[in-house]
Amino acid sequence: MKKILLGSGIAIIFIIIISAIQQAAPAIPSATSPQHITDRTQKDKRVKNYNVYSVNLPERLDFAGEEVPLHQPDIKERVDREFLVNTYWQSNGILLIKRAQKYFPILEPILAENGIPDDFKYLAVIESGLQNVSSPAGARGFWQIMNGTGRELGLEVNDNIDERYHLEKATQAACDYLKKSKEKFGNWTLAGAAYNAGNAGIYNQLDAQGVSSYYDLLLGEETGRYVFRLLAIKEILKNPKNFGFNVDPEHVYDLIPTKNVLVDYEVDDLAAFAKANNINYKILKIHNPWLREPKLNNQSKKEYIIAIPESGYYK
Repeated sequence: MKKILLGSGIAIIFIIIISAIQQAAPAIPSATSPQHITDRTQKDKRVKNYNVYSVNLPERLDFAGEEVPLHQPDIKERVDREFLVNTYWQSNGILLIKRAQKYFPILEPILAENGIPDDFKYLAVIESGLQNVSSPAGARGFWQIMNGTGRELGLEVNDNIDERYHLEKATQAACDYLKKSKEKFGNWTLAGAAYNAGNAGIYNQLDAQGVSSYYDLLLGEETGRYVFRLLAIKEILKNPKNFGFNVDPEHVYDLIPTKNVLVDYEVDDLAAFAKANNINYKILKIHNPWLREPKLNNQSKKEYIIAIPESGYYK
């Protein structure tokens, strides 16, 4: 009898505990309950506030006036890839738009003076992001010019002076290279591809594959995407709002006006030189990145132009 009563007591206690847990636990809403509908609405709202869309490609594309054969399915897919990649790399797109406002006014007149189509300013964008960067292979500056190529194109390249970092001179050197490529291949699209792969590289592939158009070539990953990246960046920077980029005019980067100081002598201490011109060493190097050391060697008395920012911009 005692065992029966003990067992009954335990069962009653167990039932009481289960009942208490059920009362304390939150009710699971049904699919049609008001709470479930509210949760679903909030989730839908979050989804609607962030959507990822495919990109509407322009009906027609050209590079330097040369039409892109968008009717070919592989070409359309490769174009689409670069538009998607560059449209949804939002932070980089914003930075490129801001930098373009600063540097395109320097590039555009030099291209025009050399008869190079304006579209080639976008080549500098895809090469460097409009920055004085260095590649693992040794290319330098906005135009990513290699050491030997720079010297062949008339740039001074050594430990003390590296004019691949001199925007105006490097742009002129790039123009000289592009003109030779255009003469060799007869069109600007192949000249653009050759800037990446080299004239010999493109010529050999054209010869081996028996074709005459960039769009008919089977190339490696980098050169195979090169012109398509140019096309995408060109369209995005020309029409940023069409691709969701909104940059307030007050947010773009400004080009600081400078005055030219002619130097035909050695400068043992560029920091002291900067101070004598009412700036500091950092600002001197920002405007003259081609000066690679804290001094200027100039035993030959060569004339160099050093850019000094106008007063009032750095305080």
